[in-house]
Amino acid sequence: MPRFVQFEEFGSRDYLQVVDRERPWPGPGQLLVRVMAAGLNPMDYKAYRDERTAGRMGVTLPSGIGQDFAGFVEEVGDGVTRFAPGEAVLGTAPFAAVADFVVVAEDGQVVPKPDALTFEVAGALGVVGRTAMASTASLNLGEHDTVLVSAAAGGVGVLAAQLAIRCGATVVGTAGEGNHEFLETLGVIPVSYGDGLADRVRELLDGERVTAALDNHGGGTIEAALELGVPIERINSIAVFGPAAHGAANVGGAAAGNAELSEIADLLAENEVVLPIDSIFPIERTGEAYGRLEGGHLRGKIVVVTD
Repeated sequence: MPRFVQFEEFGSRDYLQVVDRERPWPGPGQLLVRVMAAGLNPMDYKAYRDERTAGRMGVTLPSGIGQDFAGFVEEVGDGVTRFAPGEAVLGTAPFAAVADFVVVAEDGQVVPKPDALTFEVAGALGVVGRTAMASTASLNLGEHDTVLVSAAAGGVGVLAAQLAIRCGATVVGTAGEGNHEFLETLGVIPVSYGDGLADRVRELLDGERVTAALDNHGGGTIEAALELGVPIERINSIAVFGPAAHGAANVGGAAAGNAELSEIADLLAENEVVLPIDSIFPIERTGEAYGRLEGGHLRGKIVVVTD
């Protein structure tokens, strides 16, 4: 029987369970995808931890888990013309992706997978790829910019940092010391996060001015950017909203679509950017995988595989 990971209670990853369920069928305009890999995102655990947060995401019990997937088209419903059985695809299926099969709309968030892209990277890409593309584009970065990127070794941050460099910008990226050498290989100037961030950035840049900021972690990044003289209109946050954002923009994945997802997938396939895979877990150990995600300090993404 096909496997499906779900939770029937809110509170913790302990409520995640792998259940058997009937094979789903695609309706008109839909694809049935055999999932090879599914990427995990912080929004997942924010939903299963807290009922109110889940409600804001439209999640009701019982609920599946996971957003991103990559796999093969198993079957297509009536009227589908863009995809055919056997084709490799990647995309996003909110709160349904960690499973053996997922049903998605042909006109939904699904695109062909480039041949050179591994299923693990493709399965991790949907949310972080669209978010990095949209947030970076929102600042119109260029060669005269120096941008502060927080959580620069994480899923969104590592892509955003590389995209900013591709725009010609100088990038200073916050990360734990264990990821500093890795960031340097990407052309990012690493800096430790925490109290005194603005002072450490000033010292690293030796008088060069920070002109923009991409916050992927929390309010401390926004406050440090303001202390460094970055105008609020050149700060974008995907982590802080409302008054705590001090007026920063909140451009995220909703501002990007399949064109942007295909573009970042092609860049990865061509080795123009990289998305590290922090760790890979079998579907039976999904709860353990989310435990690692909740612990933070990752390099790239965590992926659950079905084989």
